[in-house]
Amino acid sequence: MSRQADAPDKLASAWTGLQARERRLVALAAAVIGLALLWWLGLSPALATLRAAPAQRAALQAQAQQMQRLQREAEALQALPRLGRDEALRALESAARQRLGATGQLSVVGDRANVALKATPAQDLADWLADARANARAAPVEARLTRAGDRAPGAPVLWSGTLSLGLPP
Repeated sequence: MSRQADAPDKLASAWTGLQARERRLVALAAAVIGLALLWWLGLSPALATLRAAPAQRAALQAQAQQMQRLQREAEALQALPRLGRDEALRALESAARQRLGATGQLSVVGDRANVALKATPAQDLADWLADARANARAAPVEARLTRAGDRAPGAPVLWSGTLSLGLPP
């Protein structure tokens, strides 16, 4: 314990033993180290946060707009009148003929509509799913899809497999 008590005394005696020029240099070095620590621990992280804030804000605004769009879409779907099963099936079959053509085969089993896809273009599938959701009130329940066709850059994306949709009650 006496060593710890002696440390400030040794430091004070070493300081008084320095010449005035050496004291100024040690004080300057301590000030530079203190400023570097202040910058490194205090200012640099805050400035990095300030620099990143506009990009984060833009991303959050885009996400909020997407969420609001989805909310409006959900509210619009909820506001639509209920469809009977027969009407939903007709709408689903019509959308399948228009959007999928010969690349999709629709079959109905119980409360599910199953679609077998064979090299269906991705955009046609997306359009059909949007129509099925909006016009037939059918929602995807299960999907087993694999990418088909040429995988070369710029080649159209094609899907094959099965897709099951839940029909309204």
